[in-house]
Amino acid sequence: MLQASQQGERSEGLSVDMDDFVELNPDQRREKVNSDQRYQALLNARGALAGYRGSLVWHGPDGSQRLMRSYYDRSGARRQKTLGSRSPQTEALKAEWDQRRAQAVQVFAERRETMERQAAINRALRLGRVPLIAAKIIRALDEAGLLGAGIRVAGTNAVYAYEAAAGVFVDAGVTATQDIDLLMDARRTLRILSSEDVPEGALLNLLRQVDRSFERTRETFRAINRDGYLIDLIKPDPRPPWKMERDRIGSGEDDLVAASMEGLAWLENARPFEAIAIDEKGWPVRMVCPDPRVFAAHKLWLSGRVDRDPPKRRRDEAQAAVVGRLTAAYLTHLPYEGDDLRVLPKSVRQSAEPLFRHSQSTFP
Repeated sequence: MLQASQQGERSEGLSVDMDDFVELNPDQRREKVNSDQRYQALLNARGALAGYRGSLVWHGPDGSQRLMRSYYDRSGARRQKTLGSRSPQTEALKAEWDQRRAQAVQVFAERRETMERQAAINRALRLGRVPLIAAKIIRALDEAGLLGAGIRVAGTNAVYAYEAAAGVFVDAGVTATQDIDLLMDARRTLRILSSEDVPEGALLNLLRQVDRSFERTRETFRAINRDGYLIDLIKPDPRPPWKMERDRIGSGEDDLVAASMEGLAWLENARPFEAIAIDEKGWPVRMVCPDPRVFAAHKLWLSGRVDRDPPKRRRDEAQAAVVGRLTAAYLTHLPYEGDDLRVLPKSVRQSAEPLFRHSQSTFP
């Protein structure tokens, strides 16, 4: 690994041309705002509808019917709750529940239709950036209650969140990838908001809802589909090294087992960064990633590791430079200073500082 002073000197010479950023034009900016607002309204409607999962039905002979609520809990177990014998009060309760559920279904359908029209506009304006397979995976994690609650999008795909928040497009050479890294917080107990479609709450089964061809490889932290798209489940090295930590989400023997990697604790401990990006079909996708300042510093550190493949090191260096410049130029509410950066070792933090200082001196 490069010493901090060597890495700092090298980062002073990093430069990213303005051509690496293409700002959204006025039409794109307007529709990006509209898209974000309409997607948030759709998410709100989905959340409201989720409150009416399961069923509320009468059970038992006509003379002794009881109102029963059936649903799946967070562990995926089917639960039933008795709300009382049939009476004017329970009949009114069921009627109100049915009415509100019907309203929630209608609102969700209307907002989804609105979002379908918005997606067509987004496609026409070429706002779509996130690869479709990556977007589907991230949405599945979000709907399962994992995104931002123990799972973050790390690696190259995080750049889509940073550019979306900045209102720019980054050079495609920086973002092109055929995999996605899912950073797991091993300190938390993670559970999929299960249904009968996700047995044992397994992550691999959740991924198969996106693409049935996903299979775990011999590297047990990785899944691959028929097209060669890779999903890596990763987590920080335990501290201390002998500490036993959770390394999987599901309980199945064939589920993904997170690989421990040095340096990921910085991303795990960084403040979350949330943005709404747009996929290749024009549909928004909510993304939760590490703080871009910590991301850039981590990428620069990776680029200095002598045990990393040279092509990956050069790509890491380019991504560090781009994200550092983007953050300083457009995400000005995130200066490269303050308590948020204490998750980084001092040497790593100091080595990455020129990325942001150089950016700030370049842009007005």
